[in-house]
Amino acid sequence: MNDTLEFNEIYQEVKGSWNDGRLRFSKQTVVYKNSKTGKVDSIPVPELTQAQWRRVCLGHGIKLWTSTGNIYKYDGFKDTDLEKISEYFKVNYKVELIEKDMCVKGWNWGTAKFNGPLLSFEVNDSPAFEVPLASVSQCATGKNEVTVEFHQNDDTEVSLMEVRFYVPPATGDEGSDPVEAFAQNILSKADVIQATGDAVCIFRELQCLTPRGRYDIRIYPTFLHLHGKTFDYKIPYTTVLRLFLLPHKDQRQMFFVISLDPPIKQGQTRYHFLILLFSKEEDINLTLNMNEDEVERRFEGKLHKNMSGSLYEMVSRVMKALVNRKITVPGNFQGHSGAQCITCSYKASSGLLYPLERGFIYVHKPPVHLRFEEIACVNFARGTTTTRSFDFEIETKQGNQYTFSSIEREEYGKLFDFVNAKKLSIKNRGFKEGMKGNDNMYSDSDDDQHDAYLERMKEEGKIREEANDSDDSEGESDESFNPGEEDDDIAEEYDSKASASESSAEDGDSDADRKKKPAKKAKFVKERKPRKKEKKVKDSSAPKRPMSAYMLWLNASRDRIKSENPGISITEISKKAGEMWKQLGKDKKEEWEGKAEEAKKDYDRAMREYKESGGGSSGSSKKEKKKKGGKNEEKKKRKSGGREKEKERPTGNDSFKSREFISSEESSSESDKGKGRKRKGSDDEEEAVSTPPSSEESGSD
Repeated sequence: MNDTLEFNEIYQEVKGSWNDGRLRFSKQTVVYKNSKTGKVDSIPVPELTQAQWRRVCLGHGIKLWTSTGNIYKYDGFKDTDLEKISEYFKVNYKVELIEKDMCVKGWNWGTAKFNGPLLSFEVNDSPAFEVPLASVSQCATGKNEVTVEFHQNDDTEVSLMEVRFYVPPATGDEGSDPVEAFAQNILSKADVIQATGDAVCIFRELQCLTPRGRYDIRIYPTFLHLHGKTFDYKIPYTTVLRLFLLPHKDQRQMFFVISLDPPIKQGQTRYHFLILLFSKEEDINLTLNMNEDEVERRFEGKLHKNMSGSLYEMVSRVMKALVNRKITVPGNFQGHSGAQCITCSYKASSGLLYPLERGFIYVHKPPVHLRFEEIACVNFARGTTTTRSFDFEIETKQGNQYTFSSIEREEYGKLFDFVNAKKLSIKNRGFKEGMKGNDNMYSDSDDDQHDAYLERMKEEGKIREEANDSDDSEGESDESFNPGEEDDDIAEEYDSKASASESSAEDGDSDADRKKKPAKKAKFVKERKPRKKEKKVKDSSAPKRPMSAYMLWLNASRDRIKSENPGISITEISKKAGEMWKQLGKDKKEEWEGKAEEAKKDYDRAMREYKESGGGSSGSSKKEKKKKGGKNEEKKKRKSGGREKEKERPTGNDSFKSREFISSEESSSESDKGKGRKRKGSDDEEEAVSTPPSSEESGSD
């Protein structure tokens, strides 16, 4: 026989809701783990006193009694499981598994029996139904009846609100009231919050993020009381699932998070997490409202009557002792900035994502806690708005998806290594633009940026080549301006200077587009070419601009970085140097900034001497003017024939053509303004003359 028996999809009833999980029988313990909440029930084998097998709504179930008075019920077994479970119990637990039938007569009268935490309603010694008294929220009495109200569970579609029991009057002893006795039996085991006695301690005016506000927190032995200006909340310790103590990214504040199930309610709002924010610098002297012997007996050294320290430490210490649960803190994860969290956005709010040893928690609006066990896969996706950030998506086994967006690219390496180390499934759906497989996409954090840069440079290179081709070979522009193939506007702009009879009015729309493209290319060339020539004729004797403090430090530290990191690439050197410069101390930075100031003063002094000796912008501007003048003279010579005709026309008899010429010039200047040109008068005329196509037109004339 195996040492353990394990069963999947075993259900446990929690406040009217069936939660599935895993049940394991071993020689030492019986362990049940809830798949939804991760809560673990552990029953030591020596405490088992009785076991019962019965047919229930979800197949077959087991009911276990312990010597401590607790009763555990698990459903979802198959009929064939009875034999092996019964044999396992006999051999290892020395407990006989008894079969028990439920009453299905449907009668509504019988006998109410209180068996530990259960109220069992029996008909002819067979249980008809059972009520867990821990689910009771209130108990009210009438003349001959008792009304029992229940806690509501948001996860259930249908909830049991209340049950009324009719209690017949006693016929014997007149001193005892059966109704009150029945109610007291229920209240003794029910989860009814009654603020009896004094609080163990009180914390005043604590800042609470959810629910938002400042609350006085009164710590009672069995529940937590939040008292605010508007609302009050009473939280039983039995509803606390987990405690978290998380450092803020600024290293000056701390989050204390209490996970609740069921949540506290305010109207239609449910608060599954109670989040408190503390300052690390705030201290407190705390005195418990108990004598020292009672404190020692109850808390076994976990708490003392008089304690002092940081406020967040005192609150977390008291809560840990009363709730009897461990406090979860961040593990070994460290982000790019050295913090144990990652700044990101969830839905519409910005917050902090903490990678823990067994899950992720996001604070604070809305808080999200995801255990690794309920995560199906994660996905690293490129951000939709910028390449400087990425999205981290988590998909659960229940089909829910959580997207944490706007995470800095620098955090990718650390987060990816963390996810890999935890052996989570990484999935890339590919619905983001430009996404590749996981191995190719994120093998290096610089790959995406480098690819985008290359694509951008290729596009600029294509534009530059097209512009150079249009300037070097005039054939394309000549063809686009052939007489008889252009529309009226182009003919008026160019042909009025050469031959007014060559204008045409065909294909206006298509040729207007052709006209715009060469104009843009010509403008692009005029902007680019002088810059290139300026660099070539730059005076070598002119003083060089001074370096910044960072560049001076980089030049001095480059060899050291190479020696410390053999085989490092140029881009990695720049990245490494940027990180080292950020971590450089203030005194060191001031030293290099002082050197940069001295270099700037030397540059200013050398520049003044250079200008006084006749160097500077004046000489270069003269050269440019000469070159531009020579260009214009050459173009004027090419157009000499056309220019003479234009000069002769105004002096002739056809003065009407002169006015037409002026109107055509105005229309061309208006079109030039639409393209960003601002020259008027003779400049417009010169611009039109200097275009390559007009030389062919004059030649053809």
